[in-house]
Amino acid sequence: MTTLLTHRPYGIEHPYAVSTDQRVPVLPVDGQAVTLGVSADPDVNAVECLLEARGDGLPTVTSFRLDRAQHSAADAAALAGGEGHLAEAQAASVGGDGGWSATTGPLSADTAYRYRFTASALDGRQEETEWFDLAPARWQATGGRLSGLDARLVDGSVEWLVSGTGTHRVRFALRLAEGDHVVGFGERYDALDQAGRRLDTVVFEQYKSQGQHGRTYLPMPFAHVVGADGSAWGFHLRSSRRAWYDVGASHPDRLVVEVDLGGTEDESLDVVLYDGTPTDVLHQFLDEVGRATELPDWVFRLWASGNEWNTQELVLSRMKTHADLDIPVGVVVIEAWSDEEGIMLWRDAAYRVHGDGAPFAAADLDFPDDGAWPDPKAMVAALHERGIKVILWQIPLLKTALSEDGLHEQVLADGAALVASGNVVRESDGTPYLNRGWWFPKSLMPDLSTQAGRDYWTERRRYLVRDLDIDGFKTDGGEHAWGHDLRYGDGRRGDEGNNLYPVHYARAFGDLLRSEGKAPVTFSRSGFAGSQPHGAFWAGDEDSTWEAFRASITAGLTAAACGIVYWGWDLAGFSGPVPDAELYLRSAAAATFMPIMQYHSEFNHHQLPLRDRTPWHVAATNGDPEVVDTFRRYARLRERLVPYLADAAREAIASDRPLMRPLFFDYPDDPAVWEAPRQYLLGDALLVNPVTEPGATRWSTYLPAGEWVDVWSHEALAGSAWHDLDVSDHRIPVLCRTSAWPRLAALFRD
Repeated sequence: MTTLLTHRPYGIEHPYAVSTDQRVPVLPVDGQAVTLGVSADPDVNAVECLLEARGDGLPTVTSFRLDRAQHSAADAAALAGGEGHLAEAQAASVGGDGGWSATTGPLSADTAYRYRFTASALDGRQEETEWFDLAPARWQATGGRLSGLDARLVDGSVEWLVSGTGTHRVRFALRLAEGDHVVGFGERYDALDQAGRRLDTVVFEQYKSQGQHGRTYLPMPFAHVVGADGSAWGFHLRSSRRAWYDVGASHPDRLVVEVDLGGTEDESLDVVLYDGTPTDVLHQFLDEVGRATELPDWVFRLWASGNEWNTQELVLSRMKTHADLDIPVGVVVIEAWSDEEGIMLWRDAAYRVHGDGAPFAAADLDFPDDGAWPDPKAMVAALHERGIKVILWQIPLLKTALSEDGLHEQVLADGAALVASGNVVRESDGTPYLNRGWWFPKSLMPDLSTQAGRDYWTERRRYLVRDLDIDGFKTDGGEHAWGHDLRYGDGRRGDEGNNLYPVHYARAFGDLLRSEGKAPVTFSRSGFAGSQPHGAFWAGDEDSTWEAFRASITAGLTAAACGIVYWGWDLAGFSGPVPDAELYLRSAAAATFMPIMQYHSEFNHHQLPLRDRTPWHVAATNGDPEVVDTFRRYARLRERLVPYLADAAREAIASDRPLMRPLFFDYPDDPAVWEAPRQYLLGDALLVNPVTEPGATRWSTYLPAGEWVDVWSHEALAGSAWHDLDVSDHRIPVLCRTSAWPRLAALFRD
């Protein structure tokens, strides 16, 4: 095994960036050249590659030298989402120091290749790597089985990517008519209608700026196609592998789909087509993947959190200030409660180490009076007495001695026990997978694909629910599985198991809560098809900008179109300097009329000035006391809306008509609704149009067919028309169906 060079044909398997030690492309197509990269010890002063081609005749051998390279620098820069505690880590994850690379000539699919590298060091050492096989592929008309398609399949469009070892991909085209709108593919930040765009479906942690990059935490291989005449159909790829979509970008009359396969000689793909209204299409999809589980009414109250609320005193103080200012709050999310090693034990707690990794009970922990959390049980009880539910943060990773120095003895024991139990994600050679991502790097990852794995992981957190009465979990992360050949306990490899990881993750914690008599309230940012039944979701990491505000609304609507019922976002963003008063209040107004209303702020190393997104801190930072008064007004309105929202959620689950509903669901034959892509129905009675630009005093709003009432002015307005509405005093357009106004009017009287 060489110590001077590292070459991994697939690299770290970052889905959007290249690492220095990989082959690009990993699977070349007939006639394509390949760049071969290695990372090298600093003492290496020369690298050579021997490429052997084995065709019909005798092998031919080519030798060539590699040049120093830093070919991933642009990729690394593109990863960083701007200022924030993860930006530098993201950019560094594919850094290029020590890289060497060379590019071959065109390779033939009729030839099998292998190659290896030789390194020469300044001290005279010379080392060779192992041989690496390379079998180029070609696109051809045969190679596998494609089922479920009908006349919408473009004749002659089916192609299979086949090499000497098996079939690796399939691609085909579905017909699009002029004016077709395509909505779905999971949570998308860049546009409601994906017509004219290219995208893919891979679970990925894009730290901020998702709308700019077209990446998502929560993809799904499902979409609606809504015609200009209001006709609708949809499709679902029955595959958890990565897929790519060209939605009329290359040819406006076709949607080209390309899907990864398993690389064997016996590959197939089943595509399901749905017909009917958008609601019919969603109903059929949810029949396959599952629909939302009804959550308790309290999830519709205001959620509050800050990543630097890292002591019992701070949490209770923030909640007391809410009460003192008469700003109702229903849920507090405590992120920085744990040692952040195993995300299991309270920071500062004293205990006897469980060397065998056995679960803890609350009685096993002593909490010093001068510690961060002197009495978590009393804290939770006090919050419950105030009517506030408590959510604790989680991430499905466990630090190891390789991930950082100075770890507690307990987390090392927990890691050894996790590995010994077999409930850990593994590399293809059977060794434990260590997280390749930038957040908690080199941490162990529990295998949650089996019931045994889920039970093992959550049993060590059971005391939080059973003994301390915790109400739910923020199931953060879930995007850390990188590697096509990882091994899961359910028999899947990484190429088909990685996208499913967040589904298993939220399910695991929901099951834990249910087993202790609690509602399965989880709060996730990542997911895939099959996530619908598992708790609530939020839009993930974003800056405090108007652009992020707009992207987050789009994310909520696209998620809803795929069956996500309980959804929210960090109102006004969670990262960067405190937002200005206008952005904060416009965002608060919009969040009042979304399924989940919550504010949150990013860890900022406790530097001054503070970055809390509490209304009073935003008011003080901006020198604008009106922020508190306006936020209070919206928070109190939100309290009054809880019964309406709870009823609307039940109806959404029963009918498959989304709670936060894009207008095309109800008005597919009205072309004007596509000119208002960020307007939506909240339940059956309310229409909402967030104000997403600064400085607005009037806001153009489209009202579809019917009769409407402006909830602020009580003015009756006709449908099938645009209206220029007053949005002074930080209000946003909210309209009520005239038929529902008598029963809802009282909600809007403060």
